Amino acid sequence: MNTYILNLLAMGLLLLAVTLGSGWIKRLPLSYALIYLIVGILLSSYGFNLIKIRPDTQFLEKLTEFVVIVSVFGCGLKINRPLKRWAWQSTSRLIGLLMPISIFALAAIAHYTLDMGWGAGVLLGAILAPTDPVLASEVQLAHVKDKDELRFALTSEGGLNDSLAFPFVYFGIYGFKDSNWDNWFASWVGIDLLWAIASGIVMGVIVAKTIVWMDRTLQKRRPADDLMEDFVALSIILLTYSLTELVNGYGFLAVFVAGLVVQRSYFCQQDKRMAQLEFTEQIEKLLEITAIVILGTVLLFEPMLKYAGQSLLIAGLLFLVIRPFGVWLSMVGGELPKTTRSLMGWFGIKGLGSIYYLTYALGKGVSGDVAEQISWIVYTVVVLSIIAHGISAAPLMAWYENIKSNTEELEAKSGITH
Repeated sequence: MNTYILNLLAMGLLLLAVTLGSGWIKRLPLSYALIYLIVGILLSSYGFNLIKIRPDTQFLEKLTEFVVIVSVFGCGLKINRPLKRWAWQSTSRLIGLLMPISIFALAAIAHYTLDMGWGAGVLLGAILAPTDPVLASEVQLAHVKDKDELRFALTSEGGLNDSLAFPFVYFGIYGFKDSNWDNWFASWVGIDLLWAIASGIVMGVIVAKTIVWMDRTLQKRRPADDLMEDFVALSIILLTYSLTELVNGYGFLAVFVAGLVVQRSYFCQQDKRMAQLEFTEQIEKLLEITAIVILGTVLLFEPMLKYAGQSLLIAGLLFLVIRPFGVWLSMVGGELPKTTRSLMGWFGIKGLGSIYYLTYALGKGVSGDVAEQISWIVYTVVVLSIIAHGISAAPLMAWYENIKSNTEELEAKSGITH
């Protein structure tokens, strides 16, 4: 029987099931990602053996790269806050304090308990520290008018830290290849830290503003076809990312910034802004299904069992100690409620961003036994995150919304009384 046709049949049934069953799925303690992962495993050699070809590292890198750039652009489009320091305090603490704490805590654990070198340890930390913007839709901003602090913090963190972890990924790659920092540290600071971040921000602003200006100018003379107009968003994503990468900037960062620029540029054209957001979310969901199903097919039980103890150690400390304690430490002096901080500490979701960084590092020459060790730890931690965070997201967010609603009701009654 034609395996290709059977694969199409399986994907068609999956799409139909998650679409028509979405009303029931939302009521269950399940995430869509967990369903896709299970389907991927069932299609692999451990199930029906319909997908027999294991995708190579480069294919996984490019696929996850594209999913992430679409997702971070969507994060930028959702955020509806002024670009003022006070409005982004939670984000700046999560990025400026929590992410470095997470990276170097994981690096120390990898070095002292898993016998990795410091370069490999920092690389593992940089791969696993960022939260995932793709798989976190249930805990991110629900719409452009959502002003909830928890959702905003998790959305902006997911949009930014998949960009700003890149310097540490490069640091880990350089350290893995050459333990003598004098040979590469200065160029890392100048190029991979300062130049790449600055150029990413500048290119995100310039490219997005240029395309928005072109769109407005040409639309006045002859409106674009309604069916094709949404593709402006995709063109912004692709042009911003590619042009930024050409000047050695961080494309993820540039695309997130471009999303913010587009959101502000079309502030008075809410219909257009919402259409672009809906279009990018549909592309993201389709890519997410493909990527997670493929992830399920590449998992191998033997190496996962081989490194199971190390993976469980890393996952347990990351989910239950490093992330919660790092959030608490980062938010010292802030005014966030205890419930918000607690949920922020739990929802350090790992996913396709980590898979991208892993495959990127492997493509840059990270190899050997340590590369295998890092790979299967990362795959296992991502799977555990999909399970743990996927099961807990819906009930915890429902609990959070209920607490928030009760608090607002009490405050309203108190205001009336006084």
